[in-house]
Amino acid sequence: MKVLVGSRNPVKVEATKEAFSKYFDDDVDVVGIEVSSDVSNQPIEDETFKGAENRAVTLKKLNEEQNLNARFFVGVEGGIKNLFQRWFAFGVMCVMDDMGRKGYGTTPFFELPSVVYKELLQGKGIELGDVMDNLTGEKNTKQKQGAVGYFTKGVMDRKDYYVTGLTVALIPFLNTELYFGL
Repeated sequence: MKVLVGSRNPVKVEATKEAFSKYFDDDVDVVGIEVSSDVSNQPIEDETFKGAENRAVTLKKLNEEQNLNARFFVGVEGGIKNLFQRWFAFGVMCVMDDMGRKGYGTTPFFELPSVVYKELLQGKGIELGDVMDNLTGEKNTKQKQGAVGYFTKGVMDRKDYYVTGLTVALIPFLNTELYFGL
């Protein structure tokens, strides 16, 4: 079974493969294709959902235009959200099948320190990965442990974080009669 994910980031590709492999016996072939989210570099609030959905929709169109024979399309978007007068980071997953049906999931939310969210809210096109690179002194942390790995002291890495969100985004496809009336 072929699954397209809207990123070439190996963390997102591996997380998608792991989540789909939990439910589908077929050999799951995940292909990363870089597509635009058509939202801000650092999505805020519902914009995060829109970015994930945009990626999945674009992948479905590419699949039809290029006859890629994929069955599912996955958009993953990281964002920040204000809840209870605090800023949290989270990821949104939109899974779409070849019939156009959609399922959504999120990662756990984790609180951001003010030094991080204040920089993100300045509106200069800076995303969480950039802030984390500056904070940690490392390069390209978003393709490694990510912010969640840093803040959990390595107990959870970015792949595990995404697998959780992707697993729950698949719920409608595991219960089609309840979600899609089939």
